[in-house]
Amino acid sequence: MKVRCSLKSAKTRDKDCKLVRRKGRIYVINKKNPRMKARQG
Repeated sequence: MKVRCSLKSAKTRDKDCKLVRRKGRIYVINKKNPRMKARQG
């Protein structure tokens, strides 16, 4: 999982990416391609 300053680039890499907020952190998750995970904060 990558920690990024901006998740906009991580979200647009794949059309199945979703933004999720958990415990004050913002995550990009992808069920079809789990390598696309990223986190902010």
